[in-house]
Amino acid sequence: MGIARQDLTNFIFEIANKLRGPYRPPQYRKVMLPMTVLRRLDLVLQPSKDNVIAEYERLQASGLEGEALHKVLARKASGGRQQPIYNISPFTFEKMLGDPPNVATNLVSFINGFSQNVRDIFERFEFEAEIEKLDKSNRLFLIIKEFTDPKVRLHPNDLDNADMGDVFEELVRRFNEQANEEAGDHFTPREVIRLMAELVYTEEEDVYKPGIVRTIYDPTCGTGGMLSVSEDVIKKKNTQAYLELFGQEYNAESWAICCSDMLIKDEAVDNIVYDDTLTDDGHSERKFHYMLANPPFGVEWRPQEDFVKKEHEALGFAGRFGPGLPTIRDGATLFLMHMMSKMHPAPRDGGEGSKIAIVFNGSPLFNGDPGPSESNIRRWIIENDWLDAIVALPDQLFYNTGILTYIWLVSNRKPEHRRGKVQLVDASRHFVKMTKSKGDKRNRIAGTEDGDTENQIAEIVRLYGDYTDGDSSRVLVDGKHEDRVCSRIFDNRDFGYLKVTVERPLRLNFQLSKERIEKIKEETAFANLAKSKKKFGSDAYKEEVAAGEERQKAIFDALSASISNQLFKDRDEFTEHLDGVLGDLKPKIPAALTKALVSALSEKDPTANECYIAKRGGERVKEPDPDLRDIELVPLPDDVSLPLPVDYDRDADNSRLLTLVQDHCEDYLAREVTPYVPDAWMDHSKTKVGYEIPINRHFYVYKPPRELSEIEEDIKNLEKDILAQLNKVVS
Repeated sequence: MGIARQDLTNFIFEIANKLRGPYRPPQYRKVMLPMTVLRRLDLVLQPSKDNVIAEYERLQASGLEGEALHKVLARKASGGRQQPIYNISPFTFEKMLGDPPNVATNLVSFINGFSQNVRDIFERFEFEAEIEKLDKSNRLFLIIKEFTDPKVRLHPNDLDNADMGDVFEELVRRFNEQANEEAGDHFTPREVIRLMAELVYTEEEDVYKPGIVRTIYDPTCGTGGMLSVSEDVIKKKNTQAYLELFGQEYNAESWAICCSDMLIKDEAVDNIVYDDTLTDDGHSERKFHYMLANPPFGVEWRPQEDFVKKEHEALGFAGRFGPGLPTIRDGATLFLMHMMSKMHPAPRDGGEGSKIAIVFNGSPLFNGDPGPSESNIRRWIIENDWLDAIVALPDQLFYNTGILTYIWLVSNRKPEHRRGKVQLVDASRHFVKMTKSKGDKRNRIAGTEDGDTENQIAEIVRLYGDYTDGDSSRVLVDGKHEDRVCSRIFDNRDFGYLKVTVERPLRLNFQLSKERIEKIKEETAFANLAKSKKKFGSDAYKEEVAAGEERQKAIFDALSASISNQLFKDRDEFTEHLDGVLGDLKPKIPAALTKALVSALSEKDPTANECYIAKRGGERVKEPDPDLRDIELVPLPDDVSLPLPVDYDRDADNSRLLTLVQDHCEDYLAREVTPYVPDAWMDHSKTKVGYEIPINRHFYVYKPPRELSEIEEDIKNLEKDILAQLNKVVS
């Protein structure tokens, strides 16, 4: 924030401290945010207020009343505005100070005198209850007086709408800190928003054509920062663009601030919907040209789980969540799928297409196994050639978390040179240290503050716009500036892989030893012989249990009578021997118990013969050893075009996929696995396609360890320091 805006924020915070007593610091926001909005509107409307009141009185005198009166008044008071706001009360902040005994009544009258669109906002603030509390504690007059102080410069001539948005955002952040809430739920750092907007509109020549009509949408709009900055970025280069801003927000206070900002800027307040985007899409019938969002990340979506799962299962790709659902721990990718459902048809399909910028943590890059999870979401986006670029941001950039974050750029209108490709940009070192931290925010991207000596936002945008593999940037590394590769370009397929299951045969030896026979008692199937489903305690129950115990004893005695040191290394041979040992008991033993007996009498033995199992049709196949099972990640074959057949297309037996990749996987097995474990094979029925984006790996720079002599010298110096400190203690 510039110094004037920062001073203004500090002045408002000084006023807030006068609430101490009837209010605790976490409650200050209930008063200060709506009062800031009120004073701003008061100053905005003052030039036209007398004319509006005169027109109101004239219309009343003519017999007009109710809704009809307000429609005419709105038309008359608009002054060319698309979203007219007016106030028909005789009061201003200054006039209310002239009648101290009635200040509460007059303030309520002042609020009720606004046009309906403003009154709706103050209903969300629930401010009327605070007016009564302020009046009873003798704070109301004082607060109104403080807001008329010349230092609180909220007039549009002193503070334009973009700066007013910054002030709102900073107030929300600081009040959230007092309430120990997460500022990230409401506030994205302004330089991050600026960067997102600059990236979204790079290579978008159409948006800078005079008279162009474009829609911009934020499904988690908070106080409206992304919408405001987007508008500002476009209007600075194209004052003749016609932009419509849309959003949705579930926090009442943030919604009210956003709508206040929209009204002041003459934007349609009806375009900002108050509700939960995931459970109640407020713009279900709309498509948008540009979309930006910073959804909650690392947050469980359990409250929306039932609704989201129902839509996923019932509508599939006809709804918003077709490719799959993320883990319950983090629902951020749900918002991306929601936004993608609102893209205009691609130009190749006769539409205008859309472009999206969204902030994520690292989870959507790699979370989820192949299948209906984050992996399938990545797969769906990449194989349809919608992922344009990912920009890695610095850590300690957000107010409520120090983790690394990433901007995803998604588009179905990629220019020709970007098709079939994904660009990765490493901007994790493009930051400057803040002189004073704000929550977890200790770094910022330079380029928005007065006095910045470099424009790091412009450099990141250059890396994206130049679209050059291996492009470098001068960054600070360990206190020294050096050139580092910050842009890499990959084919879509480079992020895909085949998750294949490599099996090795089960090898067992068998023996009728005393120790192994004792293990039979631990087998569930053996214990079940002496159980009954008859009524407990009944004669039938007792008879069945007794018969079972007798069978247990007979089996145990038969095995014990055949104790031997003979070691069998073939299961079929041992099973035949066991049948002979059991003799007449064999027909009475269930198949499950026979299997349990063989298992109890076995041990793993790498020198034993392979075990086989029979499948339907009489085919005998090797039985895999679960303990030796391994997973291999095999790169996608180069000669297969995307998209591959997908399991959500009901390719249940993998037949369509395997016709394309089975030979490729077998070649990998022969080259990378069987030279070391000759008895290994692949279970192709378990092959899955997965996608992940290991962005940090692609920009990793090896740093060799220090020389041993250097480390030794450091150790000696530390020893000297320790001895010196000890001498001080004992001397």
